Amino acid sequence: MNSEPIAHAHCDGPCGVYDPAAARINAEAVLSMTKKLIALKMPTSLDQVAILTYQNTLSRYVAIKEEQAQKCKDELLILWTDYFKPKHLEANPELHDIFWKAAKLCSSCKVEVSQAHAEELMAAVKNIHEIFWKSKDRNVEWMTAS
Repeated sequence: MNSEPIAHAHCDGPCGVYDPAAARINAEAVLSMTKKLIALKMPTSLDQVAILTYQNTLSRYVAIKEEQAQKCKDELLILWTDYFKPKHLEANPELHDIFWKAAKLCSSCKVEVSQAHAEELMAAVKNIHEIFWKSKDRNVEWMTAS
């Protein structure tokens, strides 16, 4: 007989704390950086300081956009694989497709500068927000920071 205690958890850690808010914040940052990249103007002169400033700003926006898209993807995957259970899938048969498409949008936002895809990502995260809170029988208003 095994005398070691057995622990049970519904996910990787028994914290029980899940919230799609982190994914929303990350998706908002992706949208913000995408808009900033689109609005960023390349210097028209050969002024070295202006060119370096532009390149520095460009690289920072891109780095932030890609980092936040990956964080959003990570947060979504945690919800998908750790929080949602078969009973949620029964109530939302499209759940796997919703998460799969949202994760793919995160990848698209990393490799592209597409405001349309960034806005689609926000809409996908909003949909997940609504499904998540409905699964907890709570009505949590969708709010954005921007």
